[in-house]
Amino acid sequence: MTAERAEGVVRAVVVHDGRLLLIPEKDGWGLPSGTPQPAETPQATAARVVYELTGYLVDGTEALDPGDGDGGTAVLCRLLTDSPSDGGRLTPDHLRWSTAEETTDISLPAPVRHYLQGHTPPI
Repeated sequence: MTAERAEGVVRAVVVHDGRLLLIPEKDGWGLPSGTPQPAETPQATAARVVYELTGYLVDGTEALDPGDGDGGTAVLCRLLTDSPSDGGRLTPDHLRWSTAEETTDISLPAPVRHYLQGHTPPI
């Protein structure tokens, strides 16, 4: 069995304690996202992008959907560290941990929205 190579944009879905990790974007907040390196799986891309942007170590565990219409993939990631390292491009004060209810005004792919509805407890 061979690993599936990532194509298009990979969005990392990091949920911890019922909150979703968001980073700043031009028009507000969004998921840590990036493009794969050659022969990189979606899970590896998600883990790398989260670390490069935030300094958090995550394990890209599962692709939520093979694509959301733009050739991209959303990957569920498990947080492996309680606090970020100094290696991220964004400092902790530039990150946001939001409940599902706080993301209603954020454009999230349908598979991510569906996952949040079923897997984040109300706070």
